[in-house]
Amino acid sequence: MDLKVICALSVILIVSLSTFAEGKKLPTSCQCKMAPRERKNCGYPGISAEECKKAGCCFSDSVAGVPWCFAPKAKKVKKVCPNNPHARVNCGFPGISATDCKRKGCCFMAQPAGVPWCFYHHMVEEAC
Repeated sequence: MDLKVICALSVILIVSLSTFAEGKKLPTSCQCKMAPRERKNCGYPGISAEECKKAGCCFSDSVAGVPWCFAPKAKKVKKVCPNNPHARVNCGFPGISATDCKRKGCCFMAQPAGVPWCFYHHMVEEAC
């Protein structure tokens, strides 16, 4: 490989890794709603709310004797078939049957014309 290509790839890798390491996504309020006894420690003694949240954890100092910085619950998601026909992403082929489409794990709706009838689900976050 050419030295310039190796250098360019190295720079891209470093930028990607540094972006990834900057911090995790903040948990939603739903992910942080749990009984104090269910909390799993996610920080260290004396961690600030800001540092805790930067680590992608939940913070609440309202209850003594339990972790204040704690791991969020996993997001609950469900598969839904999109209502908007133009938001459909093709999952089949022309003439696919509803049975074959569903066997592939996809949605099937034989209307309207001009859009895929066999299409992928969307993942939607469930409410608390």
